[in-house]
Amino acid sequence: MIKILILIDSATEFSRRFLTGLIRYAHEKGPWIFYRLPFYYKVLYGEAGIVKRTEEWGIDAVIAQWEYQEVQFLKNLDIPVFLQNYEDDADWFSKISGNYQEVGAMAADFFSKKMFKNFAFYGNKNFLWSKGRAEGYRSEVEKLKGNYYYFESEYLTNSQWSSSHIELNTWLSSLPKPIAVFACDDYFALQVTEMCKINNINIPNEISLLGVDNDELICNLSYPTISSIVTDDENIGYTTGNKLHTLIMNNKNIPFNITKKPIRIEQRQSTERYNISNKDIVRIIDYIEKNVTSDISIDNLTQLVPLGRRTLEKKFKETMGTTIYQFILEKKTEYLSYKLLTTSDSLLDISIEAGFNDVRNAYRIFKKTTGYSPLNFRKKFSKGNN
Repeated sequence: MIKILILIDSATEFSRRFLTGLIRYAHEKGPWIFYRLPFYYKVLYGEAGIVKRTEEWGIDAVIAQWEYQEVQFLKNLDIPVFLQNYEDDADWFSKISGNYQEVGAMAADFFSKKMFKNFAFYGNKNFLWSKGRAEGYRSEVEKLKGNYYYFESEYLTNSQWSSSHIELNTWLSSLPKPIAVFACDDYFALQVTEMCKINNINIPNEISLLGVDNDELICNLSYPTISSIVTDDENIGYTTGNKLHTLIMNNKNIPFNITKKPIRIEQRQSTERYNISNKDIVRIIDYIEKNVTSDISIDNLTQLVPLGRRTLEKKFKETMGTTIYQFILEKKTEYLSYKLLTTSDSLLDISIEAGFNDVRNAYRIFKKTTGYSPLNFRKKFSKGNN
């Protein structure tokens, strides 16, 4: 019987998805027993109390969060310890790491396709994952030759109005508008929406806002609702269970890293705006996005605006940097990706629903765009797979 001590606050969506994957592994490979200690236990009994309790229970491995408290004392247990969140790059613990830059690069690429020239990052100064996302975002913005702005703070609470709140307020007000703001996670994105309400800054017309983790409660609690990068959290939990199981069964304590990869962007109201002034092109884009599952032709689009076909195609390319046809294919690929990850529908059914006349054409376009076949994409990233 494997015994795992969980020192994680399950209030966040990421923690719940991570634990869901871990529990799924335990049910498949168990039996496992999970133990928990409340956060106040350390206050009452100290680090020695936690070590003592862990030894009394015969715990085989620990999964900890406690990012705002010291965790080095867990080394004294001499059993595998996995940190869900961490401040320092300590090599004696297993942890989630790597590819934070990829998350930032995805955010910058997303905003660049919406034609933004001004980019800002709002980060958490306490964590390496936030700094990694900032670096990936900044690096990609430099490649795009965009203007970059940066601000970081500690985790801000609503219980007090501190200097950090005032500094965030000042920073948001000083940013050039319109601007694309990438927040290190959804909670920090929510802080941006609250500050914008206070300052009468319009989202998405003045600030286009994107978070990370797709915490649906936070994202939909906000008005406007917040777009967010979806990561493979449940699969991370499952993989963590697998790696811990191997260490425990082999009586080893070798630290390992798990890569947290971005999968897609869940678009909501906070990123609806394209940074373009041509109203005809705006109307065309709006129509394509709302009718992505239809068989859209350029001849149909010319009926929406007072422009001939050649003029429309030219203006669209000048404005968006891509052809109308390619833009339509990108939107259909996004739709295919979404359906592959959120349903069990066949590629044939999804392709027909997305407006493709030939499933082979849908397959070819999807693989060329994403680098994955539809089957491999679903197998690698969909919920419940690993």
